This record gives sequence, structure tokens and C-alpha cells, in this order.
Amino acid sequence: VKWPGEWTEKLNSIQRLCVLRLLRPDKVVHAMQNLIIEEMKDKFYVEPPAFNLAKVFDASRLEQPFIFILSPGADPIQEVNKLAEMRGAKVIPLSLGQGQGKIAENAIRQAMKEGNWVLLQNCHLAVSWLSTLEQLIEEINPNECDLGFRMWLTSMPSSAFPVSILQNGVKLTFEPPKGLKPNLLRSYLGFDVKKFEEVPRPSEYK
Repeated sequence: VKWPGEWTEKLNSIQRLCVLRLLRPDKVVHAMQNLIIEEMKDKFYVEPPAFNLAKVFDASRLEQPFIFILSPGADPIQEVNKLAEMRGAKVIPLSLGQGQGKIAENAIRQAMKEGNWVLLQNCHLAVSWLSTLEQLIEEINPNECDLGFRMWLTSMPSSAFPVSILQNGVKLTFEPPKGLKPNLLRSYLGFDVKKFEEVPRPSEYK
């Protein structure tokens, strides 16, 4: 948008950004993105990379829990289920809350033996049980667990979340993609390449 009068020529990009910060703080983030694109001549620096859970999974160890930091409108459960289907894993989902602690503990111990994935949702609702969860994670021994075992946690930001779990876990933020391009990228990354190759006429299918 062109500024009124001669202010476009009188002020440089940084000065216009400062003025905008005073008059319309709600527009600053978008203006900063435009400034970066203008200076760097590339949108690469303002477009977040597509969420690729498979790459994160491959770089992890079984004693490391995956911790999804939730944001409004985001639901990573579907992504976990997709990955489990691709890897041939069984997901045991549990929604934490009052009275679910013992059930979750038994599910974790069973998953360790059988090599399943245990998915504990809404950990922020079970603050009193998080110390038990912390102890269970510390007791995970790769030599005694099935190699297929993985633990997935979802939680809203909470000051009561144990620091040791955050330090030892793989922290992930999951937000709904904004715009057509990020949505398409996430959809393409969710496809299983094997399914493309298994069809009778792969060229036509692609």
C-alpha cells in the first residue's frame, strides 16, 4: 500500500515500519514479512517449512517422548495415526484426566513390552500425575523395551509440566497451515510413496 503524500520517498523501509508500529501494531508482523521479502528477494525466509513428522521420528530414540505443544484449532492426532499406519505401528490413545493415571501407567508398561505407540492426550489436565509420568520416562531402558515402542504426549502450554520431560523429549509445535500452498505441501508429505508404486498403472495415477 502506498503511503500518503511523499512519505514513501521520505522514509526508508525501517522508518515506515516504526511508524506503523505506533499507528497500527496489528499490521507489524505482515509488514515485517514484506520487508524481509523485499530485502532478501526471496519468500523462503518467511515461509515456515512443511511439517514432516516422519523425519522427526527417524531422528529420535525410543526413550525420548514426543511432546506436542498444542495451539487452538490444531490436532496432531491425525498425523500420528498416519505415521503409525505407514510404519505398521499400533497406537493406544488415552485422554488424561481425573482417574486416568493408573490406566495410563498400565498402557505405557504394556506398550513397552509389545512395541506399541502410546498416545497420552491433554497432559495439562493431569498435573498431579505428571510426576509419575516423569518417573516412568526415566525408567525407560532401551535394552528392556521392544524397539517399536514410542510415547506421544499432547499438552497445552503449562508451567506445571516437568522440566526433565521437556529437556529429554522431542518438542513439537503443531499449527494449522495457513494458505493454499502450505496446505498442499502438508497433504503431499502425508502420502505414502509405496501406495503410488503399488497401483497397476502408476504413470496414469500420478
